[in-house]
Amino acid sequence: MFRKELAQNRGMLFIFEKEDIYPFWMKNTFIPLDIIWINADKEVVFLSKDNSPCKEISCLSINPQRPAKYVLEVNAGAIDKIGLKLGDKLGF
Repeated sequence: MFRKELAQNRGMLFIFEKEDIYPFWMKNTFIPLDIIWINADKEVVFLSKDNSPCKEISCLSINPQRPAKYVLEVNAGAIDKIGLKLGDKLGF
């Protein structure tokens, strides 16, 4: 939140204690983002592309359909640029 820019080929990784359903929203976000939900096996389980900043008081949540342990936010367009899809395994 409150970031004005995110360098290319960079992201923000959120690490949770356990796998669960973690909704995200775009409140107080100033740049469009792709959001990637990743399970404990580092498999992509949900994708949300080109999420626009929310300038309203009340913002809608993006609700993944499957539990995740990690959530990665990257610049909008990154998912398509690298061809990422559900089921892909990530290394980090």
